[in-house]
Amino acid sequence: MNLPGGQHIVKALTRHGVDALFTLSGGHVFPIYDGAVKEDVRLIDVRHEQTAAFAAEAVGKLTGRPGVAVVTAGPGVTNTVSAVTAAYENGSPLVVIGGRAPAFRWGQGSLQEFDHIPLMAPITKHAATISDQADAVDVVDHAWALSSTPKQGPVFIDAGIDVQVSPAEIDYPDIDPPLQSAPDPALIESIAGLIESAERPVIVAGSAVQLAGAHVDIRQIAEKGAIPVFANGLGRGTLAPTHPMAFSRARSVAFKSADLVVVVGTPLDFRLGFGQFGSAKVVHIVDHAAGVADHVDIAAAAVGDLPGVLAALAETISDADRNDWVETLRTAEHVKRLEDRDLMATDGAPLHPARIYHDLLPLLDNDTVVIGDGGDFVSFAGRFIDSPQPGRWLDPGPFGCLGSGPGYALGAAIAAPESSIVLLAGDGAFGFAGIEIDTFVRHGIDVTVIIGNNGIWGLEKHPMQAFYGYDVAADLQTGTRYDQLAESLGATGHFVTSPEQLRPALEESLSAAGVSVVNVLTDPAIAYPRSANLM
Repeated sequence: MNLPGGQHIVKALTRHGVDALFTLSGGHVFPIYDGAVKEDVRLIDVRHEQTAAFAAEAVGKLTGRPGVAVVTAGPGVTNTVSAVTAAYENGSPLVVIGGRAPAFRWGQGSLQEFDHIPLMAPITKHAATISDQADAVDVVDHAWALSSTPKQGPVFIDAGIDVQVSPAEIDYPDIDPPLQSAPDPALIESIAGLIESAERPVIVAGSAVQLAGAHVDIRQIAEKGAIPVFANGLGRGTLAPTHPMAFSRARSVAFKSADLVVVVGTPLDFRLGFGQFGSAKVVHIVDHAAGVADHVDIAAAAVGDLPGVLAALAETISDADRNDWVETLRTAEHVKRLEDRDLMATDGAPLHPARIYHDLLPLLDNDTVVIGDGGDFVSFAGRFIDSPQPGRWLDPGPFGCLGSGPGYALGAAIAAPESSIVLLAGDGAFGFAGIEIDTFVRHGIDVTVIIGNNGIWGLEKHPMQAFYGYDVAADLQTGTRYDQLAESLGATGHFVTSPEQLRPALEESLSAAGVSVVNVLTDPAIAYPRSANLM
């Protein structure tokens, strides 16, 4: 097909199932826009390029296939850096396509002339420039394959506007399915032996379990071996909350008492105490060799296609009865849930942040995608909200980049159009990208935004007071009317200052079409009790 380079780029993406591009308008990508129009690919324009990249990452998180962001040259690309880095740390499939100043003018001071590759290479799996329009399809296919291959992650490509407007005759090659490696039988036997000899094993299911669609295999292992399962990141929902092997509140008891911890599809980072589980042996199962932890002693490690490894393990282990261990954790779980219930019932104004979940949880259905964007406020959300199935919880991940929520909500609306979208945002986090309410309204996105508004950077203020006896740079305005900001952008706003106002505001927002913002004044004196640290 003899087409301009920009249209070849878009057409190559459509062969991989891409039907939407997240973007912010810029002249250096106009030919790609023209290709999108001609190929009937939806353009979803946002108010900041970071949001475009976060939205594309959310598509990758929820579907396991890369989402695509298209951004203009120079600041368009540099504005994506935090979001791309987050995707790199999360292992999220993502393709970012940048515009570029024309090659024939390079070095003469063209508008937004900047070599993006040295900047993007350290935070992506690969960064490359399409220097010849005849190579456009091959470069896109290569980027797609790299992003989709474990460890999944972001890939960056750019193309000069001269390359995008120049025509080329290209024959489109067939797309080969990814190769899956068979698990090592001896290694599977070894891990199965560790499981069968353990009296108190637990499984931790991480984000790669969701991306690989391996939750069914985890469930088979848990049921056959009577092994309690805890979830991490996107792994939430691997087992339904009602499953007899599903646990969330008893993590401390489990990790202190277990004699074997099988960690699947997530690094042994600060979220898991850096892999220190008392005297327990550790098995690490990951989808790429570099993911195996080298900072702790590992009893066994398996690398490969997660469904293949886990299915083989499920077939190999024997049926087991671990009722005493399961009941020990179930008792601890029950006690913690009773404590949570009492905390969520706290009354008074301004509201305890936990009080929001007392009224919100009964209103969520099994298909609701819940997105957390914030510090302490979202920590409460992570504690109280149970995901009924995989792909129904999104948070920033270990990089901890605030401002991801609006982009994630936008991407979730595209990837899961039949689902309700609830964005839980701290007031600090909302300040990063709250203007994207305009984006939701313009593109007809249905989303309910609930803001925990305590007027401080809670995740910083309380620890700094504990360390130094004082705090600085940790205060925001008190009682800011984010609901009125939302109304000025075309959304519906609710201002909640007492518990009695909360439930009606939530019910109205969740039942109404369009964008609603529920601005809840929460108590700045409440700090989330956390054990994770910075060192």
